[in-house]
This record gives sequence, structure tokens and C-alpha cells, in this order.
Amino acid sequence: MSARKVVVLKGGRSLERSVSLRSGAHVQEAIARLGHDVRAVDADGDVLGSLLEDRPDVAFVALHGRDGEDGTIQQLLEAIGVPYTGSGPAACMSAHDKALAKHLMRTGGIPTPDFRCLSEATVKQLGGASLLDEIARALSFPLVAKPARQGSALGVKFARTREELPGALVGALSYDDKVLVERFIAGRDLAVSVLDGEALPVVEAVPREEQFFDFSSRYEIGMTTFVCPAELDDATTARAQELAVATCELLGCRGVARVDLMLEAETGELWILECNVVPGMTETSLLPQAADAAGIDFDQLIERVLESAFERVA
Repeated sequence: MSARKVVVLKGGRSLERSVSLRSGAHVQEAIARLGHDVRAVDADGDVLGSLLEDRPDVAFVALHGRDGEDGTIQQLLEAIGVPYTGSGPAACMSAHDKALAKHLMRTGGIPTPDFRCLSEATVKQLGGASLLDEIARALSFPLVAKPARQGSALGVKFARTREELPGALVGALSYDDKVLVERFIAGRDLAVSVLDGEALPVVEAVPREEQFFDFSSRYEIGMTTFVCPAELDDATTARAQELAVATCELLGCRGVARVDLMLEAETGELWILECNVVPGMTETSLLPQAADAAGIDFDQLIERVLESAFERVA
């Protein structure tokens, strides 16, 4: 690719701001090494003004969470005619809302753990608390309560008993006004990144201390052991990659995305948890590790992601 004028969009207003700043800085360094004219824009202010002033050839979206993954920035970039990396607005909206994504997966035949969705209004105003016994009977314990529209494992709470369920819901609701209650899958935590429609090697995340892969274990160096390629048999590897690609196709993802899934210890079944349309690019992020295992170094990865922005509009 010839030299381009690139704006890296990072930071923003979401609870994942700190991670986004790290991703964006890492991406910006690579783009500079590739010989492009690069400038970073912190998306917590007048993003439109900055874009209209810079008039970049392409925007690299490194915004996690709200605005970056929910289709907001993508709609803005399309409105002013700036090519951008990653998925379009519809795919972003679908993937960012975990409840919507799981409904689409279920309709599309993608295996995902059984779940129920509750809004804050339902719980507080419409007698939703009376549904907890029914949810407990339908899903069985342990359960996971997670904000429907947060990433990086923020706000994920566990309920091992009926008595713990209200507290888990309240904790998750502190991050979003819509909560997903999902059957907990005991097993191995896997991720498959999809680049240009092709699955990269499977990564397994093994937390060293926590009982689950939470925010701190995900982003603090040394908290998690990553194994890539994951030590799986060929059939399981192929199935995980197949499901990841199918999930991205179902949601309409483009460029690059990461699909998180669990390999259930008891049954050996694979379950899709969610799809991330703006995967992390930090030193501990899973996408760069998977790319490296496929023989794609970080600079090459960034160059391919940039190229995909122009393929979309060609």
C-alpha cells in the first residue's frame, strides 16, 4: 500500500477508554513504522471537527465499547465519506448488544449458552424480580450475569446460588441498563480471530489466579497464560474456527473480528459467547498473538487491516 494519511481513533468515553488508549498507541506506532502519515484523535471531544480538519485517507478504529463498537463512529465516518477499518454499522450494532447477537446466533443455528435478558426497567418497575425463580429453574446454577453492552469482561458477575442472583444482577446493572443472564460453561476459554474472512489459530486464555478471565487478568501482563495455538485436537480446532467464521458471517463482520467461545469440559461441546468487532491491539491482546502464530507480525497485521478498509468501498 502506498503512503496514506491515517487517523487512529482511540480513547473515547466508554469504560474501556484505558484499553482503547493502549490499543491506539500500539497501532499508531505500527502505522508510523509502515511509512504512513499518522495522527491519533482521542474520541472524547470534537471528533467530527478533527476529521474534517485532517481529511484523512482512512480512519483506523481502535475505539472499544460505546461509540466505537456500537456503530456510532462508523455511521459518522460513512456520513463524511472517510473509509475506515472493521465492520459496518449494522454488524457493530448487532455484535455490541450481546442479547441481540445471541438471539441472532440462536436463529442462525450457532451454539450459544442458554440465556435470558432483563432490563433495569423490567427488574425495578415490571416485577422482574419475580422472574428470578423461573430463570433459576430454566438455566440452573451457576449463572453469569453480564452487561449486554460492555466489553473487556467489565461488570461480569457470577451467581452460584439463587441467593447470589439478585446481587449479581445489581452488579451487572451498574454497568448497563440491560443485563444478560447466561448459563455458566465450565471449561476452557478460547478465542478465534477472523481476518479477511479466514480464521487465525485458536488462542486459549488460562488465568493464573482468578476463576475466570476478568478485566484485570485480561490486560495486566503476567495475570494470564496465553497458549497459541491452543493445545486442541484437530477436529476441535477446525470446529472452533468454523464456528467463528460462521458467527462473523451471520453478523456481517468485515475486516477483522474476534469470537470468544468456551470448550465445555463435561461434554466437549463448543459454545459461542460473543463477537468483538474492534478487537484489542494491546501487548496482551489475543488478535496480535493469533496473527503472530499464523506468521503475521504486528506491522503486517495492521497493514492488512488498513487495506481492508479500501476493499470495502472498492
